This record gives sequence, C-alpha cells and structure tokens, in this order.
Amino acid sequence: MLSTTIRPRASAVAIAALLTATVAGCTSEEGGSGGSGDGITVQAAQFSWTAAGLTNGILSEIAADHPELGVSSLATTQLDPAAAWAGAQRGDIDLLTEVALPNQQELADSAAEQVEIVSETYGEAAQGWFVPAYAVEPGGPLEGLTSVTQLNDYADELGGKFYDADPGYITTEQNAARLEGYGINLEQVVSSEAAELAQLENSYSREEPIVLYLYHPHAVFAQYDMVQLEEPTPYTEGCFTTGDGACAMPSYSANIAASNELAEQAPEFVELLRDLRISVEEMEEMQKAVDVDGEDVSTVARQWVDDHSDEIDEWIG
Repeated sequence: MLSTTIRPRASAVAIAALLTATVAGCTSEEGGSGGSGDGITVQAAQFSWTAAGLTNGILSEIAADHPELGVSSLATTQLDPAAAWAGAQRGDIDLLTEVALPNQQELADSAAEQVEIVSETYGEAAQGWFVPAYAVEPGGPLEGLTSVTQLNDYADELGGKFYDADPGYITTEQNAARLEGYGINLEQVVSSEAAELAQLENSYSREEPIVLYLYHPHAVFAQYDMVQLEEPTPYTEGCFTTGDGACAMPSYSANIAASNELAEQAPEFVELLRDLRISVEEMEEMQKAVDVDGEDVSTVARQWVDDHSDEIDEWIG
C-alpha cells in the first residue's frame, strides 16, 4: 500500500543508473511487454506519497477504458523529485504527476526543453507549521499560542524541538530558513516523514505538545485535529533564497508534466492531461480511504473514475 507517510530521498546516482538500465521513455507496444492492447507504454515517475499513486492510478484506469487515447499502460518508477526531473531531462521519464509548484519550480525549469507542465490538477493547497488542537485549547500546554512568532515562549513545553520530514525536501530547506529568519530557538528534527508522523502519533496519544510541518492534502487531517499556526508575513518570491526567510510558506499547486515525446506519440492522452482536475478535498478523501481505511490504491482510483465518468467523457471529447 502506498503511503503519504513516506517520502524517501533516494540516491540520485543510484536512481540514474537504474533508469539508464531499465527505462527508455515512451515505448511502443509492438513487440513489447507490460501493457495490454494497442498503444504506447508511458514511463511515469511516481513520488512516494499517496496522492501521486492515486493520480497515476486514475490515469491508468482512464487509459484502459479509452484505448483511443493511444496509451496501453503506465510503467511507474518510484523516485524522489530530484531524480525524477533528472530522468525527465535525459528523456527517460515522460510523465510526472503531483508536481508541487512552486516547490519544484527550479527542477521543472531544468527540464523545460524536454518536458512541459500541461495542467494543474488542484491548487491553493496549504502548508505550514501545525500543532494539535488540544494543545492550544484553554488549559492546554500551549494555551495562547497562535503564531509562529510565539514559539520561543513555548520552547520548554515543546522540548526544544520542531519536527520536520525528509532532509532532501525543498520544504525542509525552507523550514530551516524560517527557523533562522524568525529567530526561533527550536532544534529542527529531520529524519523522514514516517518518523515525523510516528512522533505525532506518540505525542497525540499522550496529549503532549508538538509542533511540526504538514501540508494538504494529507490523510493525517482525517486522523488528528490539527491547528495551523498563523504567519505574520505573507510569502514573497525569493524569501527563502535571497530574503531573510521570515515569511509564510506558499500555498502550492499539484501539476502534471508531460514530455515532448509523449505529446507527439499520444497527443490525445496529453490533451486529457490538460483537462484533468482533482480537488484537494477529493484527494484528501481518497488518501483517507487508502492510508486510514486500508483500501487499495487501484480500488480507490477505479471508484473515482467511475464517479467522474461523465466529466472524463467531456475531457476526452
């Protein structure tokens, strides 16, 4: 089962070697394997959070239902964003879903000659620093905490720690800049998203205070009642690079990128990608079904396709 609780940072060198050996972009089904029926096999990157697996699953189901799109199957390779975009730049990867912008903008720019961002599946997805609701309620250990700028006042209650995800994420770099920019005296604990959420589960079960980085859409919000801390300064471009880092994290959008080769070989499929829309609320509901209720990704993806058959028919035209 794919999980939102894991975002491993694979070795870019090892991944590059793997892709060179096993992936060669779009491949024809004539004389090939791994697909069913006419059409090409699309080499797709799959980030290791559930939303990416669901989007790829939805596209696989649509392609199977509509052979006229020219795609017989999606061959997915689990990669972190840096390795995925490097593969796209080399021509090894033809499809990337759940591309978070602006977080991955620099990576996307590096492959712009080979790959185009063709659609935004959803936008205005919030990210930032969260605490459990019980902690800030009257009588709670963080009572009175509403803003990131107050965290130093609660450093003892928080054990002097801010919990973050994988060291390879762009957001982890942004959070380091934010801690320094705001002058917050909390240690940034970085390991993996799995470890971060395990710490949340442990703290929540004991009703202990904790502050950590989270983002929507995510199944964690179906499991826990969380409160996002307020930000005194809106995000501005360059805040985390040339600026002082003391600003909010930007809301982001999830996008789909397709290679020029894919657009040439399966133009109808790429036109579908341009129209595909999945709302934050729908994605979060599907993530809950997978990560909390234990349903299979393919089953949940199939249900979404069945529920949106009329829209899909309109998108295909």
